[in-house]
Amino acid sequence: MKIKRVMIEIKGLDDALKEAGEVFERIAKGENVRKKEAVYFANLKEMRKVLTEKRMELLKVIKDRKPASVYELAKILHRDLKNVLQDIMYLQELGLVDVTETTDRKIPHVRYDKIAFEVAI
Repeated sequence: MKIKRVMIEIKGLDDALKEAGEVFERIAKGENVRKKEAVYFANLKEMRKVLTEKRMELLKVIKDRKPASVYELAKILHRDLKNVLQDIMYLQELGLVDVTETTDRKIPHVRYDKIAFEVAI
């Protein structure tokens, strides 16, 4: 089984813009550019605000227990449904969680087996 990994990177705006410029140059030259799945934060403080212990636990429970709904996930975590739903929606915006909606439930999924952190110094 292939392990899927998402990168969480802390990178300042100048570094991110420089990297984007380099990618555009390579595309303009006709070079192939490999897609990189990553979530970027400007600094460690911002990352800590987003990737809290509760959200990281939520990701692990989704991956390991594969709950059939957000309601079931909230029960497993012993958390309020509204708060779990807010966290799911936020993590979905970041691309860390997928949600399949049926007529009567929202089913969360995590596509990654690993989350790797990288900090530029």
